[in-house]
Amino acid sequence: MEIKNYDEEKVAQIAAHYEEILRLIGEDPSREGLRKTPMRAAKAMWYATSGYRTNPSELLSQAIFDYNGSRMVIVKDIEFYSQCEHHIAPFFGRMSVGYIPDGTMVGLSKVARVVDAYARRLQVQERLTAQVCKEIFETLPAKGAIVCCTAEHLCMKMRGVEKQDAATTTVDYLGVFEHDLNLRQEFFNAIKS
Repeated sequence: MEIKNYDEEKVAQIAAHYEEILRLIGEDPSREGLRKTPMRAAKAMWYATSGYRTNPSELLSQAIFDYNGSRMVIVKDIEFYSQCEHHIAPFFGRMSVGYIPDGTMVGLSKVARVVDAYARRLQVQERLTAQVCKEIFETLPAKGAIVCCTAEHLCMKMRGVEKQDAATTTVDYLGVFEHDLNLRQEFFNAIKS
């Protein structure tokens, strides 16, 4: 895992907390297999929460171009990894993002980067879906934006109800998608294929 621009002092502080957590759960952080674990876990947490140090609007704004073509643009099946804010347990899945251009378009990779910027925070899936939708709609700007997100939550699989096959789907839409069932259906048909 490559970590760019990390704050060594903060990461060291996070590592010290992980070391104490290991002690509190009954482990010995000085044993061979765990000696480097606090620092590795701290770096992993810093990376997994890099969205707090990323400005999604700036990311998107870097690649907006004049364009009056497509009726709908869809970036489908963007994989993401996040952590639920209730248990700090991973959830992961795929997100499809669609928008109707309003004189501008965005570089496709920026859509995936916006997904990561919001996913790499402590999150709930419902808010993650809404944040990505709102960012695309407002920053482009677009006539409409729609997002469909399906994820699996380890807080449901490995603790609590322990439902291994459960998945959650959330949808959010703004602009012309709010009033046009046909546009929404066109989006859902496109992401099914």
